[in-house]
Amino acid sequence: MAVGSVKFVTTPLSASFGVEVQKVDLSMLDENLEYPAVRALFEDHSLLLFRDQNLAEECHLRLARMFGPIEDRAPETRKRGEKVPVSPLTNETADGGVSDELDLRTLNLKANQLWHTDSTFMPTPALCNILTAKVVTETGGETEFASTRAAWEEMPESLKSRIRGRILKHNFQRSREKISKELAKASIFNKWPPQRWPAVWTNPVNQREALYIASHVFEVEGLETVAGEALIEELTEFCTQSQFTYLHKWNVGDVLIWDERSTIHRGRPWTYDKPRSLNSVCVSLVDSDGLSEARTALHN
Repeated sequence: MAVGSVKFVTTPLSASFGVEVQKVDLSMLDENLEYPAVRALFEDHSLLLFRDQNLAEECHLRLARMFGPIEDRAPETRKRGEKVPVSPLTNETADGGVSDELDLRTLNLKANQLWHTDSTFMPTPALCNILTAKVVTETGGETEFASTRAAWEEMPESLKSRIRGRILKHNFQRSREKISKELAKASIFNKWPPQRWPAVWTNPVNQREALYIASHVFEVEGLETVAGEALIEELTEFCTQSQFTYLHKWNVGDVLIWDERSTIHRGRPWTYDKPRSLNSVCVSLVDSDGLSEARTALHN
């Protein structure tokens, strides 16, 4: 892949999407010289893997800011001028142990094992997530991805026609209810009212369409509840067929960057008495990423 004078060596992660990008130090990425080439790969392939990285928190945040504004789910907790920190996805506790399997922290990690797209429940959803591994397990704990763009391109018209032009409602609480009613009561899952988003988004760079679904979806506008839930389940099953998926086995230092507009993902179970810790930074969409077009579609 080359943009200007920058050339990257890449290897496909699957037949339908994703590439491993080799010989790149993300902590030293040049915003003007190298980032445009990374961004082009991101738009083309939806999922990027960088191995053997040492992404400290400030480098992680610096990289994220190249993609756009960093998502902040708790601005009310920060002092004036305080930066948004990285978000740990971990079962490790402050005393050096791990949370119990029925602890709300662990249950939230289990909720992430539902097929989802990050932040569809927020007024401004995410463009991408930049996730890096700090502590990994020997078995389990993978992250699995599915390309809703590749799946949409192969989807039969009889199924496409049932969702094209529809609006979906998303709510953080609803996905947590699927795991635990008690978990769903937590304030973080009740901060935002239900959000409405088009079921299909178009990438403004390459004009390729992708299905925009998540475990947070609780209503397909224009359909009764049971019919809407059945349609979302059918679409998810189609998109998560093996030819559209990639399962990533983590190594410490791996960094994955994925396009939230064209993929869904889920964590995989592990033995919960073993520690697992990944650091995440989500980047919010801006109008040039297709946000303005999506909002316009809500009123058409």
